Amino acid sequence: MAPVLQRHIDAVARYPDPTDATAALAEAIGIDGERILLTNGGSEAIALLAAEWPAGWVDEPDFSLYARHLTTLDRNGPRWRSNPHNPSGRLAADGERADVWDEAFYPLATGRWTRGDGRVALGSLTKLFACPGLRSGYVVAAPAFIARLRHRQPRWSVNGLVCQALPELLEAADLPAWAAVITGLRADLCDLLAAHGLTAEAHEGCWVLVHHAGDLRAELARHGVLVRDCASFGMPGTVRIGVPSPGGLERLSACLRPR
Repeated sequence: MAPVLQRHIDAVARYPDPTDATAALAEAIGIDGERILLTNGGSEAIALLAAEWPAGWVDEPDFSLYARHLTTLDRNGPRWRSNPHNPSGRLAADGERADVWDEAFYPLATGRWTRGDGRVALGSLTKLFACPGLRSGYVVAAPAFIARLRHRQPRWSVNGLVCQALPELLEAADLPAWAAVITGLRADLCDLLAAHGLTAEAHEGCWVLVHHAGDLRAELARHGVLVRDCASFGMPGTVRIGVPSPGGLERLSACLRPR
């Protein structure tokens, strides 16, 4: 990541132009460029869509930004759904339908860009390339709807470094290989946790849940390892642990006291 960004660092001296980056992402996904809008992370994608559709429905628990941005929760409004589901990590069943699919983690779970149904799909390159500070997301929808969101979006919302570096980052993306690596590491994580007396609930997401975790979060925090407290999802006593790299697995193992 850093070498790619360094090669495009001169972009900070110019106003950003997302034209080439948008075309590159559309080609990668396999859609027409008029059907996609680059955004300042997945969070801006959610905010723009909620401003366009202020009344919608979220089946809790789910990612909190949906309900936070919606003006009204209405069962008759567009249904929002993370896929894989956050926090459970489950992929939606084939017959399940939503108006808005949040596919921030979908490529890492399946090796494919999108499920390809629903009225709107949101994505997060921030998640895909593990670059939370770079802020890069997108919306996929019908051209007329994308045009309305583009009109609503602030000018120069997507920074110049993203606009310049994204085509090169996409050339290096290997979704099937990345998803396969995560699948293997997720299994290794479950085995590691089991060896320390912890049972993990694992599905297709790039994380696992540990229920009845006790003081696990505080214990790991003392070693500088942060895991997600799921109380905000209405799941007190549960923590979410992201699938780490092989080095991260070794570090986690060293931090866990004998149980």
